[in-house]
Amino acid sequence: MEVGKNKKHFVLVHGACHGAWCWYKVATLLTSAGNRVTAVDLAASGINPKKFEDEVLKFSEYSLPLLDIMASLPPQERVILVGHSLGGLNLALAMDKYPEKVSVAVFLTAFMPDSSNRPSYILDKYYEQPSSDLLMDCKLDLHKGQGKPATILFGPRFLSQRCYQLSPPEDLTLAMTLRREGPAPPEELLHAPILSKERYGSVTRVYIICDEDKCISPDFQRWMIENDPVKEVKVINGSDHMTMFSKPQELRHCLLEIAETYS
Repeated sequence: MEVGKNKKHFVLVHGACHGAWCWYKVATLLTSAGNRVTAVDLAASGINPKKFEDEVLKFSEYSLPLLDIMASLPPQERVILVGHSLGGLNLALAMDKYPEKVSVAVFLTAFMPDSSNRPSYILDKYYEQPSSDLLMDCKLDLHKGQGKPATILFGPRFLSQRCYQLSPPEDLTLAMTLRREGPAPPEELLHAPILSKERYGSVTRVYIICDEDKCISPDFQRWMIENDPVKEVKVINGSDHMTMFSKPQELRHCLLEIAETYS
């Protein structure tokens, strides 16, 4: 069911160390086209007041703001879920719990789990890539033996060279100002159940490849798609990892096309 005549409801999910703020350009473009947009601040992200060290101990708790939004939707409403980067894992949890509320799930250069392996499998493969400097100057705090979740804070070099290298410099400055610690590869995903083919697997998925991404490489993006094929693959050329900043108009066009086709 559409929210109104020709109006679509987009739910936008950010990646690690970011918040709902990172969607400000695309959210404006989508609402200007007459659509409804909900940009989520996951727990301990953006302006969400919670903190990882004592209030957000599990990845499922980190995902709660998204799950709460999905639970609050009217019974017949179906949304376009869009997840960026690590937000693909939050997307997967929402799809598995509320498949009937998702018309299409869009993985935007995002980690995309399958329904044959545990959700951690994709992250394991990512960290197995041959690289001597995969995380560059990111601050990784594993908190081993302290009963706290592992966290990561993206460093200035990582942001400028791996994420925002083609984005406007003012948006990099914005990210440096607003970044917060995000969840590092969560240990609980090692023991999480495999996502259901009947629920997660029943949702239509589209993947958007960003061809100049130096954070999640295009080769790795294509490997994830080959590992668990999707309904459609779109490519945004000339886009870095933060395509909502480097190519907002192209991303808007892709999302509107996807919404028109699948919702």
